[in-house]
Amino acid sequence: MPAPNPAALDFLLTRRSRPAKTLTTPVPDRAALELILRAALRTPDHGKLEPWRLIVLEKPALARLAEAVPARGAALGIEAEKIAKTRSQFDMADLAVAVVFVPQPSDKVPQVEQLYSAGAVCLALLNAALASGWGANWLSGWASHDAGFVQDTLGLAPHERIAGFIHIGTETNPPPERPRPDPALKVEWVAK
Repeated sequence: MPAPNPAALDFLLTRRSRPAKTLTTPVPDRAALELILRAALRTPDHGKLEPWRLIVLEKPALARLAEAVPARGAALGIEAEKIAKTRSQFDMADLAVAVVFVPQPSDKVPQVEQLYSAGAVCLALLNAALASGWGANWLSGWASHDAGFVQDTLGLAPHERIAGFIHIGTETNPPPERPRPDPALKVEWVAK
């Protein structure tokens, strides 16, 4: 018989991301963040390839990214509204962690499964921050998917990609609960 962990299950059944624009200071100090990062790195990883790495972005680094957004967005022909939104996501943030997908050569583990592992790190990081009492949100967007932007601002190698930016801080306003998927519409049971 398995040994249940009701507190962990209750957390997963009630977890709720916090909108990044509602997060403020204080943010976790280095010791608190290191614990959250350690928890995030305990993610499923086929073949022990570790096809990811983390970049902790503090306020000055986020301001630098925000400053780089308008020129890159204009060069790509991105709409002014989307440029402003992306700039604001970096400019308003006090702490974010970039989860970088770093594909590894493997005959056994296809790149798509490695990408899933990087996505699992994003969710584990988000949940670890929430479980630690912080507000957190997983964001992406055009800048995170633009190779030129992430190479110029974060020093990513040409084969690396951003799986997500996890924003972490103090929650100012708890978000209202939102409708959740109905398991009866999303789950199929196969017995034979």
